[in-house]
Order: sequence, then C-alpha cells, then structure tokens
Amino acid sequence: MPTLYYRCRVEVAGLASLPALLYTFAPFVNDLKQLSIFMYTVFSKPEETRGDWFLVDASGKTLGRLASEIARRLKGKHKPNYAPHQDLGDHIVVINAGTVKVTGAKLTDKFYHQHTGYVGNLKSISLGKLLQEHPERAVEFAVKGMLPKGPLGRRMYKKLHVFGGKDHPHQAQQPKALEI
Repeated sequence: MPTLYYRCRVEVAGLASLPALLYTFAPFVNDLKQLSIFMYTVFSKPEETRGDWFLVDASGKTLGRLASEIARRLKGKHKPNYAPHQDLGDHIVVINAGTVKVTGAKLTDKFYHQHTGYVGNLKSISLGKLLQEHPERAVEFAVKGMLPKGPLGRRMYKKLHVFGGKDHPHQAQQPKALEI
C-alpha cells in the first residue's frame, strides 16, 4: 500500500499556511512543499476565452441529435477549460431550420403548449404546423430545453441564432462551417 503523508504547517515564501491535514498517495515527492502546488484549481476567465462563430446547416438532420450537439457547443463543453459555472460557449448560427427531420410520427403527435395566463387559454401547436409557420422555433425550443435554467442558461441561449432559410445577417462575423 502507498505511503500516507500528513502535513500540519508548511511555510511557503515566508507565509505559513493554515494547519490542515493533507492526504496524498505520492511516495515519489521528496519535499512536502511541492505538494501545495497541486492543491489549486485554475479557472479561465470568461473574458479571456474567445467565443468563436460557427455555421450549422440543419437540412436533413434529426432535430434532437442536432439540438443536443448545439447545446453542448453553447455550454462550451467541447473546450478543455470548461467550467459549469461559466459561459465559455461559442456563437452558433443555424440555417435551413425548416428542413430538419424528426423520427416516427412526431410531426403530428408532438405538441408545444403555451398558456396565456387566462382561464381556458391553453394554446397548442403541433410540430408539423410549427415547422410550416415558424421553422426556427422548433430548433430554438429543442435547444433551450437542453440548456441550464437560470441567468447562465439565458446568457448561453442568446448566442444561438436560428434562421429558417439559407440566408443570415451574420456574414461579418465570418462563421466557420461546423459539421454535425
């Protein structure tokens, strides 16, 4: 069994650390002062992390699989410096949202509900009708449900730009094509 080390008080650069009990299985460390280096977690600052712009073509893609990958990119989970409490995601521009496909009978069986707040005013619309009238909303609803709830999730959601056709106003940002 590896050696168990205990540390009570170690001076580093003239400052004494608080008395603490350190358990580590590091028999290769000769000096206990070296162990204090490994005790810190470094988080990158959101302003130091660059949010890139990506262009996703949704034509012929399955709605749920597309939405889960977009949500992952909006959260920033694909980056090595990911932290769940920070907004490190990229901007995602989705085009051709009207030609997204779904499996099974979801076009007729899946409904989106909205209540106005008045008695008896539950508004429902099927996925097929939603894709005809407002094709971008189907992708927006699917991605929004996969993001965190609260202020952080709302900030991530603002980086999603969905368009029903192939034209979009974000040419100046020079989005890179992303294959999903």
